[in-house]
Amino acid sequence: MERFLITGGKTLSGEIPVKGSKNAALKLMAASLLFDHPVTFSNIPDINDIHSMKKLIELAGGKTYSEDDQITLDNSKLISSNLDCDIAKRIRASIVLIGPLLARIGKASFPHPGGCVIGKRPIDYFVEGFKKLGARITLSDDGYKFSGRLRGNDIFLPFPSVTVTETLMMASAIAYGQTIIKNAAAEPEITQLAELLRLGGADISGAGTNTIVINGTNSRLLRMKDPAPFKIIPDRIEAGSFVILGALLSDCLKISNCCPEHIESLLYTIESAGAKLTRGEDWIKVGRSNDIRSVNITTGPYPSFATDLQSPFSIFLTQAQGESMIFETVFEGRLAYLEEIKRMGANIILCDPHRAIITGPAKLRAREMESPDLRAGLAYIIAALVAEGDSVVHNVYHIDRGYERVEERLRNVGASIQRVQV
Repeated sequence: MERFLITGGKTLSGEIPVKGSKNAALKLMAASLLFDHPVTFSNIPDINDIHSMKKLIELAGGKTYSEDDQITLDNSKLISSNLDCDIAKRIRASIVLIGPLLARIGKASFPHPGGCVIGKRPIDYFVEGFKKLGARITLSDDGYKFSGRLRGNDIFLPFPSVTVTETLMMASAIAYGQTIIKNAAAEPEITQLAELLRLGGADISGAGTNTIVINGTNSRLLRMKDPAPFKIIPDRIEAGSFVILGALLSDCLKISNCCPEHIESLLYTIESAGAKLTRGEDWIKVGRSNDIRSVNITTGPYPSFATDLQSPFSIFLTQAQGESMIFETVFEGRLAYLEEIKRMGANIILCDPHRAIITGPAKLRAREMESPDLRAGLAYIIAALVAEGDSVVHNVYHIDRGYERVEERLRNVGASIQRVQV
């Protein structure tokens, strides 16, 4: 077990680079199962979730090769459609493997969902989508079993879930006939997944809009004409989190290797609150302001305010003048981490599982905290860097799931943070 020791109150400055997108990389790794040749990805983040996905694919018969920030996946000889239960329960994104496994092998199994503890995360939308494609589903105490030959159909999603959209896109890419996904998610990760599949010969249009049309290959696996390394987009959640940190603590912090247009909602909101930003094609510069004003946020599907940026932004709101409201519409229970921020001295009222009122500015006090999930864990780091005194953040595993050696990068811009063995 490891923990972070953090001394707050330090001024940050310099440049902090953004790594490749966790959410994009995990889905692209899953999509490699649809190819009949090795696929190489670059700009892969070195994080626990990537290692878990790699292990799942290897246990299914795939081969993987890693070097620096590249990974090659060779799934030409898959031998199993059963996902390792222990690993699959630890990583929510493992569910996307069901799409390519079912489309390619005709069967797949999946345990009951795991991942971060941020409220109910049922797989009903996945199940209904696969039923629409003609799959048979059996539920048992051990989880779900899927089987059948997939055929295209019209699918309407009750909620534009990113993961459901991606999974059904992959399943439909080599299914029989045409699939139309309506009320689809439009996140940048969706667009990149479609780009990879199209390079392999898939017929996909509408990615990045709310209607995606896929003409399946009738079970033919995908093949690239030019199997050059496919570069993962920058992690927009990491970029946004560093912008928030810079707006709180930096003289001038440059966030590099990022894509500002992927976090327009955050940039608009934080500028409305008084933060000073400048941006280029692949960088953002931000510094703290003496006049941070309250703002309200409502999380929602892209391009609305990202639910994964809600927890770090709540720390920003504790330092804003006046009353702000957070309305979390995506995950029930995701505001539970705010109880710990209250114990640090923040003035927070939890109205219900979806709404919280934060009144600032508040003087945060150092505390010993247990990271409950990936995004709240980074919020605790930001809160500890803002607070006076020495804080401890336990359960670092959650943070390592999504942020590559975050303590090293934060130290490089002046933060006092150390990783220690317990």
